[in-house]
Order: sequence, then C-alpha cells, then structure tokens
Amino acid sequence: MGLVMGALAMTTYSNDSHGERTSRSAQAREDARLVEETLAGNQLSFQLLVERYQERLFALARHYTKSPVEIEDLVQDSFLKAYRRLDTFHHQSSFYTWIYRIATNTILDFLKRRGRSPIQSVEDPEVLARPEPTDGFAPSVNIEREEIAEVTHKVLAELPDIFRTVLVMREFEERSYQEIADVLGISIGTVESRLFRARARFRERLMKDFPEFSPGGEA
Repeated sequence: MGLVMGALAMTTYSNDSHGERTSRSAQAREDARLVEETLAGNQLSFQLLVERYQERLFALARHYTKSPVEIEDLVQDSFLKAYRRLDTFHHQSSFYTWIYRIATNTILDFLKRRGRSPIQSVEDPEVLARPEPTDGFAPSVNIEREEIAEVTHKVLAELPDIFRTVLVMREFEERSYQEIADVLGISIGTVESRLFRARARFRERLMKDFPEFSPGGEA
C-alpha cells in the first residue's frame, strides 16, 4: 500500500479500549451537568464546554479554509449557535456530537453562502501528521511525514464537500459510523456508501496528481 494511503488509515473498525470508552462516558456525564448548569444561568459552565472542545472545532475548520480569521469566525459562530440552542439539546447524543453537527453545518453553509469552491489546498501537517514517538532524532522521517500530510491535505481538498466531510469525520476525527450518521442526518448505509465513493475518489486523485505516493508507487 502506498505511503499516503497508509497514512490515511482506511480502517472500518473501532480500536477504542474499554478505558477510553469509560472515560468518554464520564466526560459525557460531566458535559450534561455543565449544560444543565448553563441553562440554570451559570455562564461559566458553558465557558468550560468551550474550552474543552474549541481545539477540536478549530481542527475541523482548518480542513475547509486556510484563513485564520475565517476559522476563528466559524468556531465562534458554532459555539454561539450552540449557546442559543442549548435548550434543544436533549442528551440523545453526546454534547460533542451535537456541537460537532452544528459546526459542520455552519462550515458547509458558509461555503455555500460564499460560493466557495470545495477545491482548496489546506496545508496544515499538524492536523494530520501524528508521528509515532521515536527513540532518537530522525529528521528524514519527520520530513517524510510532513510531505505525506501535505499531499493528503491537497488530495482531500480536491474532493467534493459531500465526500470530504465523511472522510474527515471518519479518518481524521475518528468518528464512528453511527456518529457520522447522526451528525449528517443520514443512514448508516448512506455513510458507508459515501465513504466507499470518497475513498475511491481519493485514490483516483492521488494516482493522477501524485503517482509516486499511490499504491504501487515508488515512494
């Protein structure tokens, strides 16, 4: 398998440990408590929710625009919408799934409103490149990882929004099929179909623009 496809990690299974699931469950309960406190008038509780999830939303927005001002505006707008609609949060999903859905819709609405082409080069290796720890300094390895991340971003940016969104959520945000379905308001079957087509589009674009990184390539 080519380097970029390996980096994209096209997996269809969950590797969450029992400890991670327990931790997320405890966090979901704490989030629910903060929501209730906010609705009761404690604005500090909502600020804690903002501080907990703002970096994840910033990372999400970076997949769609390079402009720091636009990124900040999108994240701020997402939290503002969440605050105004907080009484509609009925705990049927986690708070993060709920705020993620709001942020995703805010970003897609922004792109449509601006008439923005989905073809943008978003180069932020830090978002995608999660290097494994090494015993020593290996600059050539780090450079290779950054190059792979940059290529991955460029190929991803060429995909239509409908496909890029599911790839970002599955491969980079590591959301489950059910979470993706909940956020986008589609069935799991539709999620699977879009992911299949998105991965095919990714491979086609990769082979066309960066054949040295494609499966069977020399890189």
